[in-house]
Order: sequence, then C-alpha cells, then structure tokens
Amino acid sequence: MPSSSKVKKSVRIASGRKRVRQDVLINAANTSLRSKFRTAVKGVLKAVLAGDKGKASETFRTAQKVIDSIADKGLFHKNKAARHKSRLAAKVKALAA
Repeated sequence: MPSSSKVKKSVRIASGRKRVRQDVLINAANTSLRSKFRTAVKGVLKAVLAGDKGKASETFRTAQKVIDSIADKGLFHKNKAARHKSRLAAKVKALAA
C-alpha cells in the first residue's frame, strides 16, 4: 500500500527544469508581495481602530500604492484591489466624520 505522501518526480526535459527554476523565484516574489499587501492593510486597520485620523489617512495612501502595484502585476484581480481600497477608504472616511 503506497504512503500518503507522494515523492515528487524530477523533470527530465530541459524546458521543464527551467520552468521549475522559474517557478521557485516567482513563488518567492509573489509571497513577498502578498505579505507586503497584508502588512499595508493591517497598518490602516490598526490606525483606524486606534482612532488616529492623520496616521490612518497616511497609511491608507501608502496602502493604495501597494494594492495598485500588486493588481498591476496580476497577483490580484483589479476588482479585488478596488474592493479592498474601497472598504479601507470607507473606514478612514468614517473616522473623519
């Protein structure tokens, strides 16, 4: 009976080996960008919870740039980026009111 964990086979074709090498680098880059996105969003949410209008609007401005750059690179869909920006903007605007 085979074990539950499968042993990954190595690729034999040269183009396949190159693809594997590229995938490792792309995966690392995407993970880094996703982390940067989450950090930016958390920064805005923390400022909103603290009730600091100035810091919230400042961090929101930087978060917008991060979100837009990630959408431009295709990591997230443009609509997902717009949804996140819209919800964050609503929270920051509610602070001002």
